[in-house]
Amino acid sequence: MKAIVVTERAAGTAGMKLVERPEPQASINDVVVRVHASGFVPTELTWPSTWTDRLERDRTPSIPGHELAGVVTALGYGTTGLSVGQRVFGLADWYRDGTLAEYVAIEARNLAPLPGDVDFTVGASLPISGLTAWQGLFQHGRFQAGQSVLAHGAAGAVGSMVTQLAREAGAHVIGSGRAADRQTVLDFGAKEFVDLDNDALEDIGKVDLVFDVIGGDIQKRSAALIRAGGTLVTIVGPAEARPSDGLAVDFVVEADRAQLSEIVQRVRDGRLRTNIGNVSMFDDAVAALNPTRRRKGNTIIRVRP
Repeated sequence: MKAIVVTERAAGTAGMKLVERPEPQASINDVVVRVHASGFVPTELTWPSTWTDRLERDRTPSIPGHELAGVVTALGYGTTGLSVGQRVFGLADWYRDGTLAEYVAIEARNLAPLPGDVDFTVGASLPISGLTAWQGLFQHGRFQAGQSVLAHGAAGAVGSMVTQLAREAGAHVIGSGRAADRQTVLDFGAKEFVDLDNDALEDIGKVDLVFDVIGGDIQKRSAALIRAGGTLVTIVGPAEARPSDGLAVDFVVEADRAQLSEIVQRVRDGRLRTNIGNVSMFDDAVAALNPTRRRKGNTIIRVRP
């Protein structure tokens, strides 16, 4: 099968190569999925799991990519809940070969059914951004209707999902970003916009929850805005700042079939819009994953037309 591999951490995305690799086999509780579309997060190439296994042994050449949508072609021993020929989407394990390939072996529990009226490209754009937003808001952020949420990077893949899910759940959402992102952020449902280059972040007043995708100085300044009992949720590593009278939580997103089903249902009925920035075919994937300019939203690779 065709697959994209990486072999050298220092090379980053420039070290990606399209090669031939053996097709994977399904282990216990696995399925093999014929990949139709795959997502890719550039920061994957900084994650230790891309380069080593759980025992810190080198596992290169490794196949990156963790989001997928496709069709089940084989079931491993003991696998239940899915069937051959079923359309699925989901999130691959961090320490296994990923989804930038024609086939991937993946634990069945990491997948959810993909309804027939949802395109594979859309399905592949949902797992990381959708689950990150869902878990950050509702599990780790303890969000409740009527609260105020500051969503950083609100025009991006994760931030736009945070904005939409929080708004639907009854939040007053303040989105942040660059000046050029203002209308995009408002279109995704934010009530206010903060230009991080030109506006004073502190002018927004106190909020109940900050969803941080930036870190550094922005995170530190945001922590000071959280009112008593509020929460700072971050996905950029251990929090460098903590609210004076609240919680700071950092987390790594996990696959969850029930949450994936909730997310895709919201896409189907129009409550949730995807944020796809670029779609490229598999043969052009290496170039697409080495952009010469900043891109907004998810980059999706169509492994099959």
